[in-house]
Amino acid sequence: MLPVPSITTTFLQRAPFVRRSFWNYLPLTGLAVETHDLRDHDLIVSSSHAFAKGVLTTAEQLHVSYVHSPMRYAWDLHHQYLADYKLDSGAKGWLARWMFHRLRIWDRQTANNVDLFLANSRHVQQRIWRTYRRRSRVLYPPVRTSSFTLQPVKEDFYVTVSRLVSYKRVDLIVDAFRAMPQRKLVVIGSGPDLDALRARCPQNVELMGWQPDEVVQDYMGRARAFVFAAHEDFGISPVEAQACGTPVIAYGVGGACETVRGLHDGPEPTGLFFAQQTPESLAAAVDEFEAAGAVFDPHRCRQWAETFSEERFLREFADVIERAWDLWRRSPLELEPALADGP
Repeated sequence: MLPVPSITTTFLQRAPFVRRSFWNYLPLTGLAVETHDLRDHDLIVSSSHAFAKGVLTTAEQLHVSYVHSPMRYAWDLHHQYLADYKLDSGAKGWLARWMFHRLRIWDRQTANNVDLFLANSRHVQQRIWRTYRRRSRVLYPPVRTSSFTLQPVKEDFYVTVSRLVSYKRVDLIVDAFRAMPQRKLVVIGSGPDLDALRARCPQNVELMGWQPDEVVQDYMGRARAFVFAAHEDFGISPVEAQACGTPVIAYGVGGACETVRGLHDGPEPTGLFFAQQTPESLAAAVDEFEAAGAVFDPHRCRQWAETFSEERFLREFADVIERAWDLWRRSPLELEPALADGP
């Protein structure tokens, strides 16, 4: 048996009320990451959506950082986060802006701690380049496709599964189906927008709230299509839907463009895209989906989803780490030029 790895946490793990009020500790998170003492390790792999890449390393250590996104609330979604948390005006607003300003400086500086960036999509690869001016290699994250069962027979409803927060744009999906009363939508998920969505749901939209995995998988498998309106860095739920044999109707920006084969992108499509984050654009895409008919084959959807499997990830991850380690020992300056596959 493999030894059980030890888990070492920072002082924030014991901070008062940190689980309920973690945003209050955001200014300390960079400091917390820097308290990890990694001097006894030759290879460091960080999995980062914000702070993990900031661990302190030495010139004798190889640091590979798997980036799921440069911190979104400090960069791309900065103004949206301020508005969502009512920090876009007043004294608290100015304090928040100053804090995020300092976080952006820290985030960009700590990019120098990384020897090789791995990006979880081409979309994130472009954001790494724009934010840090560093090249990276794309490695799609693992999706537990084996946990989902192909269901070739579909029923007459659409489904979306999401955390109910503003940037997921579930409100847009609900409004689109309000304009299509002849079509049924099932919404699964919970979050701070739950009550607001419940207040605006028309009769043809069922808001189920949080559901266990078996219920989610059942609805995903039986649905006519999975609807996805967020601008995501990768987006695992559309891949899970395709693993059930269910095609995807997605907003055509971000990671969805890499995880869904669009109707007009070539043979064997697994879904289609809508161009604007508006109810009208989504409703038009649903009409196009209905008109396309049997062109979406559940078995093809499943086959495409398998290209994002856990087995594929483990194989590719092991390969890139072995190659990085070999290059690092021979010629560290050649590491990024040799392994990066895009800007």
